[in-house]
Amino acid sequence: MTRALAISPTAPALAAAAELRDAYEWVPPEEAECIVALGGDGFMLQTLHAMLGTRRIVPVFGMNLGTVGFLMNDWRIEGLDERLHRAKPFRVSPLSMTATTTDGETVVLPAINEVSLLRETRQTAKLEITINDRVVMPELVADGMLVATPAGSTAYNLSANGPILPLGSALLTLTPISPFRPRRWRGAILPEKTRIGIKVLEANKRPVSAVADQREVREVSSVQVEIDHTRDLTLLFDPEHALDDRITMEQFVA
Repeated sequence: MTRALAISPTAPALAAAAELRDAYEWVPPEEAECIVALGGDGFMLQTLHAMLGTRRIVPVFGMNLGTVGFLMNDWRIEGLDERLHRAKPFRVSPLSMTATTTDGETVVLPAINEVSLLRETRQTAKLEITINDRVVMPELVADGMLVATPAGSTAYNLSANGPILPLGSALLTLTPISPFRPRRWRGAILPEKTRIGIKVLEANKRPVSAVADQREVREVSSVQVEIDHTRDLTLLFDPEHALDDRITMEQFVA
């Protein structure tokens, strides 16, 4: 399997890349059958987004040289060929966010972990939520809300007290961020085929931004979110350290 390196611009990743270049053969990214990404979770997301941008999508095997490394395998130089041969593939379906601003501009962005809507000022956001074009919540008063994939359910979603979704569950989670009204609403779990719409009420008085992973659109008036199966991604994991096991075990972390 031909492979290319993707390297985070950090000292540990650059040093590891030098070792790997001496030990194995590499090809340019446009010729590779897989990518070996060196860095942390943030760099893995950058690598995946870069592929979505070029629409040349190949499997990615990450090795952790960052902090948490939830989406990464352990770093070691030995036995890379065998690890790639034995790696367990996991499909990740990104979200597609279509955001319309108060000026009428439309921006379409992918998100691998989550799409989040966040208030821009000290005033709470007021949001209307639709599911498959049906209004299910006329007004949510909160700091914001987010839509997370199973792969992203242990990230911002978990910090906002959202549920952990098993990988491959074909579900999305809709999670409020610091909800004020309805006070007892804690979110929803939805089939991945659901089309989620969010309309910003009083958008000029209570401005809201929409964020697809790390890319922000300011002062939105409405947002549509749905799964995009036309650009599925594949992550590779060591069999003993697979992503589905990590997600399951996060439910037992104190």
